[in-house]
Amino acid sequence: MKGQQPAGTYARKVFEPLLIDLSWSSSRLEGNRYSLLATEQLFRSGTTGGDLDAVMLLNHKAAIEFLVDAVPEYGLTTVLVRNLHAILMRDLLMDASGLGGIRRKVVNISDTAYIPTQVPDLLEEMLAHIVDKARSIKNPVEAAFFLWVNLAYLQPFEDGNKRTSRLAANIPLMLYNCAPLSFLDIEAQDYALAMMGVYEHRDVALAVELFESAYRRSIRKYAVTLEAMGVPDPVRLQFREALNEAIGRVVRDRQTCAETIAAMSLPDDQAAIFRPLLAAELRALDLHNCARYRLTLRQVEQWIAAGRPQ
Repeated sequence: MKGQQPAGTYARKVFEPLLIDLSWSSSRLEGNRYSLLATEQLFRSGTTGGDLDAVMLLNHKAAIEFLVDAVPEYGLTTVLVRNLHAILMRDLLMDASGLGGIRRKVVNISDTAYIPTQVPDLLEEMLAHIVDKARSIKNPVEAAFFLWVNLAYLQPFEDGNKRTSRLAANIPLMLYNCAPLSFLDIEAQDYALAMMGVYEHRDVALAVELFESAYRRSIRKYAVTLEAMGVPDPVRLQFREALNEAIGRVVRDRQTCAETIAAMSLPDDQAAIFRPLLAAELRALDLHNCARYRLTLRQVEQWIAAGRPQ
């Protein structure tokens, strides 16, 4: 892992822009009509109003949050990829049994003569093989490309295969603390042509070109993001997990700050440092930044509506 940091450190550092970038660009490649600004507003409100485009975007947001939490703990596994699909396609499939389930229906891919494998047992076996192969690739960027292309080619799920492949490509990058891949500025027509080469001719030349271009953009984008953040506060890093626990207690469990700090049994010298840090984090907490503390929008909305009790 880069710099011996725990897996997922890079993704957490750029978490908030990554949520918007990857959710919007991946959904846009599926024909989603939301603008980037409208996506930001949607993520603040968290309400769909029955709009399927909004559901698609919020599912992407939830899927990225899942990856950032799950990848460092579980690594790259078939179960993780299937859960990723289940989150991405929640409320978007007619039959909920298809969420993370291996495809049992014939699928046809628009504008191509390619017909994917139709045997469920073979699909399940090949999915496991793809994940195992990707896990064995030492270069995380190569592993990301391998997952992206092969998951889209296999079509293991009833629907949502391409969006699953785009997010799954980020798993090796997260594991090795590389810049995430957000597919920003990729045109749908260029993406379709790259996929066509894979589907029709098993030719990855256009896919390699598109992937390289997209990833170079991502590297530049998140390098600038990190530079703008400046040097991390070492005190905040020291209390990172303690802050997660404390803010959960205050917002979700409605404990006071005093009750929370007492329950955490911090030494007196650490409690003196932690107390103002917790107060500052709670003042800054809002709907647009609550996911980093593993809080739901509804929990934060209720806490804010109650007058932000501390």
